[in-house]
Parts: sequence; C-alpha cells; structure tokens
Amino acid sequence: MLSKRILRGVAAGEISEAYLRWPSQLAEAGTRLSTAVGLIGVGEVSRVDPEQLTDDDARRAGFGSAAGLRASLAKRGRGEVYRLALTFEGPGRPVAEAVVLGGRERAVIDQQLARLDVSAPRGPWTRQVLEVLRRQPGIRAGELAVERNRPASRCKSDVWQLRELGLVEPVGVGFGLSARGRSYLEGGD
Repeated sequence: MLSKRILRGVAAGEISEAYLRWPSQLAEAGTRLSTAVGLIGVGEVSRVDPEQLTDDDARRAGFGSAAGLRASLAKRGRGEVYRLALTFEGPGRPVAEAVVLGGRERAVIDQQLARLDVSAPRGPWTRQVLEVLRRQPGIRAGELAVERNRPASRCKSDVWQLRELGLVEPVGVGFGLSARGRSYLEGGD
C-alpha cells in the first residue's frame, strides 16, 4: 500500500502524510502496518480533493510542491484521493520482500481455497477473510468474528487454515496477510 519512498520518509520523520488514490477507502484509522522499516501507524484517513492540496500538504507527504503531488496522483489511476496521517511506531518485525507467484503456484492456491470454500456449510469464505486481512492488518480474531458475524473460535479456525497455506501470518497480536498472501491477492485483482 505504501511505497518504499514513503516508508523510509516516515521512519526518518520526514513524511507524516500520504496521499493515495483508491476506488474505495482501503485503510482505517488506528491500523498498524508491519513494514520493511518497522511499524507504521495510520491515524486519520480522509477523502480529499486533489485541487485543494497546498504546498504544505505536499511537503508533509515528501513532495516539493502541490503541483508535484497532484502530478504524481494523476499517474496513479482512478478513484478518490485519500489522506493518511502516518507515524513511525518503532522497529517491529521486518516484513519479507515481495513474493512473485507463478501461474502453477497460483493455480494450486486456487484449488486449495476452492476446497475450503466447498467444504464449508456456509459457502465461500476464504476470499472474504483474505480481503479483511488485507484491509485491516493486525486484526484480532475477536474483531474478525464481529466483522464476519461468526463465533471467535470459528474465525480462529478459519485463519489457521489460511495460515497453513502460507497466506496469513501473525501481525502484532492479530493476523495479516503474508507476503505470499499479498502476492496472491494482488495477482488476482
């Protein structure tokens, strides 16, 4: 979600905001991201009009001017522009570099997830849980249970099944996508 440039800037105390273009809001205030530079905290998340951005906004995001920030956003596709307040929260556990999945490995994961979905009396669930973990890294099983309207013990079981496939890993006191899980979802969009 955040580029290496942004991550390094937040860790160095040079960047305190990021502006991202998303089709819908993909992060929530209070999220903690485990990244290659350490833990990054997401404060306020708000939708903004790029034409209203100032040079001060741009500097907080690591750009020299509002025009430069707007030009960067124009290259980032479609969707609304969101402002994320960011803080560096400490070293944390480093995140592995990105994983590139080949077509064969992706097909194996598709089959494994399809088996889990077919065997569940409630119907397909794996993609929904993976998407929640992508949006809310570090979510606890109890919070996932509330979001999914399922008992916490069942959500723990769901997460463990996905963890056995290498798609999920512990993040702080909760769970998030592993590098393999991120690669799988990004390739499937």
